[in-house]
Amino acid sequence: MEWLVKLWKSIYDYMINSEMWINLGIKSLRILAIIIGTMIIIRLTKSLVNNIFQVRLRAPLRLNERRENTLVKLIHNVLTYVIYFISFLMILMEFEIDVKGLIAGAGVVGLAVGFGAQNLVRDVITGFFIIFERQFSVGDYVKISKFEGFVEEIGLRVTKIKSWTGELHILPNSSITEVTNFSIHNSIAVVDVSIAYEEDIPQAEKVIQELLEELPKKYEAMIKTPEYLGVQTLGASEVVLRVISEVKPMEHWAAGRAIRKEIKLHLDEHGIEIPFPRLVMYRRDEEKQAEEG
Repeated sequence: MEWLVKLWKSIYDYMINSEMWINLGIKSLRILAIIIGTMIIIRLTKSLVNNIFQVRLRAPLRLNERRENTLVKLIHNVLTYVIYFISFLMILMEFEIDVKGLIAGAGVVGLAVGFGAQNLVRDVITGFFIIFERQFSVGDYVKISKFEGFVEEIGLRVTKIKSWTGELHILPNSSITEVTNFSIHNSIAVVDVSIAYEEDIPQAEKVIQELLEELPKKYEAMIKTPEYLGVQTLGASEVVLRVISEVKPMEHWAAGRAIRKEIKLHLDEHGIEIPFPRLVMYRRDEEKQAEEG
């Protein structure tokens, strides 16, 4: 029991040591100050980056807006990682840990970790080339594998895509092997319009072409006058006419809906019917009576 008494006495003496509590309090305050300072510096650096790019918006020579948004997101990520790393080292120094030796040994440890974190390295390298080659930018509408939507963020490790229904897809950069970017070039709206076989096709074509000449004045998204291509298919109960229109990137859905509405209203004004299902019935006994009569 004597050793237990000595242990308790040493713990008691250590706990009532006022110098120890003062040092602990000072270190706690320093660590708290480092954490608060880290959060403040991150906010200030992000605000500074945003202000720098806001000034570039008014400059005569500037990058593409989506390209600028991509760079802003990337710089935010890099600065955040660097500041967190420096803060972590400062906290270790408060615990009297040899940071210099830790950094010197980090090379050897990093080599070992590198073999176990090959996916992470591939993510970072792929993310760099995505930005360097301008494959897509923040705000672009892209299709990557089975995911499709607007690019919310491009980081060093992951890319975030938000679909039009609200889901946020987070993809490791190394998994991005094929990308379809819908936001670089103008889009094409393809509209098929059906009319009944009984209608006058040349008259319907003339009516549609007259309407198409007026549409660019009404819809700014249309780059030029929509083009009437002609009869596309001959269906079971309708003749399908096709119209295409070159529009601004990602405006083909809205333009297609607008063209369909305008064509429908214009055809109604000229008495040209859109086909509808019809059912013809006959009775065999009536056919026999008609033959006998």
